[in-house]
Amino acid sequence: MSGPLRLGLLGCADIAVRRMLPAIAAHPDLEIAVIGSRDPDRAKAVAERFGGRPAAGYDAVLAADDVDLVYAPVPAALHETWVAAALDAGKHVLAEKPLTLDAEHTRRLLDRAAGLGLALVENVLFVHHPQHAAVRRLVADGAIGELRSLHATFTVPEPPEDDIRHRPELGGGALWDVGVYPLRAALHLLGPRLTVTGAALTAGTGRRVDTAGAALLRTPDGITAQLTFGMAHAYRARYELHGSTGRITVDRAYTPPADLTPLVRLHGPDGSRDVPLAPADQVERALTALVTAVRRRSAPDPAVLRQAELLTELRRYAGPPDPRTTGPARPGQARSDPDLT
Repeated sequence: MSGPLRLGLLGCADIAVRRMLPAIAAHPDLEIAVIGSRDPDRAKAVAERFGGRPAAGYDAVLAADDVDLVYAPVPAALHETWVAAALDAGKHVLAEKPLTLDAEHTRRLLDRAAGLGLALVENVLFVHHPQHAAVRRLVADGAIGELRSLHATFTVPEPPEDDIRHRPELGGGALWDVGVYPLRAALHLLGPRLTVTGAALTAGTGRRVDTAGAALLRTPDGITAQLTFGMAHAYRARYELHGSTGRITVDRAYTPPADLTPLVRLHGPDGSRDVPLAPADQVERALTALVTAVRRRSAPDPAVLRQAELLTELRRYAGPPDPRTTGPARPGQARSDPDLT
């Protein structure tokens, strides 16, 4: 496949317009071909801004001969339907996270993609930032002694009242929206043999979805991962690795701007120091990895399925979210995190 990959968009979601389409339009190996939306005026406006032609509805995108790759930022509950349709139409797929809301459904999609020889990539951006590879090297080199535990947190302010993250039928809730980040960090840093040993989900006032949660996981050799997440909180995006002789802290762990110098600190018996790292654009790096996966028709990343299995295990362990209080829902607050991806 020569020349830029031609991309079709399924839905003009905020994450697509705010974060992904500017990076896609700027990438030398990607070209926006079709912008699909159920709102023709919305499709036209987004196409005028980023290029490509507008299309009314998603089926028109899948039927387009000039689309090699489909980006699906539709609500999580719709991923399975539209990702399967895109694969059946012979398109490679970039899907927002989580890929589906159930591990078995995720497995079926991954098997479908592999059987068709098509790339299916879940849009987890932060794992492409080199700060996490630097952290893994520090741990492997014994910078904090023997690794004992991971503490990972991702919390964000409450979305507006009409936000889809408040709607269970669309896959809303804190676990799917922000809990996936610290869980994926644990998987990325501690490996796939994690198991869930405790979990709790809480629903805020008048909410039908979980708005906060926590989980405890462990590896077979006893390293623990404590996860905290929520979407009615002060913003915090951080993880800490604790060892026998020191610890590593990482701030802005999941959503660092491209021009931000990574905030990685090594704490030991003799004090603390910043680890010198250069800024990096994790979105551009993720898109480059996507292009490589499509050109090579790479098999899906095994971490996608393991993440789905752990999310399913966590939700089953926690059970339905416990209501914090009863009463009518409060008016939502505007979300202050500018770069949830």
